[in-house]
Amino acid sequence: MMPQLSSAVPITPNDACLEDARRRSVTYHPSVWGSHFLKYTSHVTEISVAENEELESQKATVRNLLMSQIQDDSLSPHKKLQLIDAIQRLGVAYHFEIEIENSLRYIYETYEYDGEDNINNNDLHFVALRFRLLRQQGYFVPCDVFNKCMDGDGNLKESIANNIEAILSLYEAAHLGIDGEDILDKAISFCTSFLESYLVDQNNNCIYLAKQVSEALNIPIHKSVIRLGARKFISIYQENESHDKTLLHFAKLDFNIIQKLHQKEVGDLTRIVECYFWILAVYFEPKYNVARTILTKIIALASVADDIYDVHGTQDELELFTDFIQSWDVIALEQLPQYMRIYSTALLDVYDEIEDEMTKIDTSYRLHYAKQEMKKLMRAYLEEAKWSYSNYMPSTMEEYMKVAVVSAGYMMTSTLSLVGMEENTVTNEHFDWITSEPLIVRAACTVARLMDDIVGYGFEEKISAVDCYMNENGCSKTEAIAELEKQVKKARKDINKECISTTASDLPIVLRVLNLTRLIDLLYSGEDGYTNSETNTKEIIKSVLIEPFTIN
Repeated sequence: MMPQLSSAVPITPNDACLEDARRRSVTYHPSVWGSHFLKYTSHVTEISVAENEELESQKATVRNLLMSQIQDDSLSPHKKLQLIDAIQRLGVAYHFEIEIENSLRYIYETYEYDGEDNINNNDLHFVALRFRLLRQQGYFVPCDVFNKCMDGDGNLKESIANNIEAILSLYEAAHLGIDGEDILDKAISFCTSFLESYLVDQNNNCIYLAKQVSEALNIPIHKSVIRLGARKFISIYQENESHDKTLLHFAKLDFNIIQKLHQKEVGDLTRIVECYFWILAVYFEPKYNVARTILTKIIALASVADDIYDVHGTQDELELFTDFIQSWDVIALEQLPQYMRIYSTALLDVYDEIEDEMTKIDTSYRLHYAKQEMKKLMRAYLEEAKWSYSNYMPSTMEEYMKVAVVSAGYMMTSTLSLVGMEENTVTNEHFDWITSEPLIVRAACTVARLMDDIVGYGFEEKISAVDCYMNENGCSKTEAIAELEKQVKKARKDINKECISTTASDLPIVLRVLNLTRLIDLLYSGEDGYTNSETNTKEIIKSVLIEPFTIN
């Protein structure tokens, strides 16, 4: 399911007609970007001294605002949480990670839940905001904090049901639920109904709140790609009459400066814009520039490999190709067809680049993990190709998913996302953990595989989870998709559970996996927005990579 790139691969002339007859085919549209990003020269993307100085000045002002609120014991926790929430949603929290962690830890440690709510906790907006921010940070808060907000039938109390801001806050919080928290499942259901009715009501005159509700129903905060979410929330936040002007100005300035950095990076990488956007969802912060470059190139190469296995390679060629990847032996290159030699040389070159970067920070051990995950991905690709060539249908979903969760690419991507990160953030133990296929990684792979199979059903000429479920259970396409969507929902809850049970030092690691899942929610909700970037994906990429904010 790796992203499809528009690329032409030369074919060996020997027995060309015979080989072509044995190859499969599919048509992809050409790149929608052409040479657009090549125009981003160093002059265009240069960040001036004045811009940097203004950014640092604004950052100091916002930091002082944040610290003054954190240290003010007379200020309600609600106000502190609202500021942290705004900073996070505006996309500038990466500047204040330590301050935010210390503040949320203090709020968590000083809040004692004894099964009864005091008067402050009856403010549903506050309870839900605290619940969401603490769970996002990895702190477990029990879902029964919402019990006092419900009536005997499990519905929202009438006194609360008229508070749209509180209902919106509960709706956002409920998406951080884990398996068994039925109260949060119910909350999503009736909050969705209330919020949809609110938008239909022509009497609501709060533009700021209406835009928030509309965006939340489209994609909740917890499922939102951070950079895109920031782009949208900055526009919404400025509609709020009580917005902090300094914070808004800082967010716009920071967005524009980081956008220039991203333009330079994607310009250097030329024609793999969609791949770069994928990686931008994993980490957008400046300190991850090396990690972004490495992962973008790997994703692009994995995409071409996916195409080779799915479409172009014959079974004999693919087995030879897979043997080469498993051996990682340059000498074996000569045994491959010409188009595979071209690809394999590019792959080896990128891995040489990775080794050079890792040597600089004394983390060469990471190369071993990077190679092993690529080898595992290619073995899964080969297994699926064999199914296709032999017209074999896995007899059970279990048999299918054993291969398909690997071929989804997220095991490889999760591991490779750590390769370029700082030495003091990622350790050898983290690589041992993430390559052991922990629950969060398997759950992310499940979300990626099943959502891709659902939206690609009928378009991709290969066996999918929809086919396998229908075959095993003798049911219709509609019934199969409904069941697979339940499995996606369950997998998301497993991801939430793993994020909650993590420590502060491990949070940057699990966030990479969570962010990968957020991208799937964005690109594969109802359509394959990656393979077909002529869809809404083009406008999304433009808003993040091309269009800056106007700063008055």
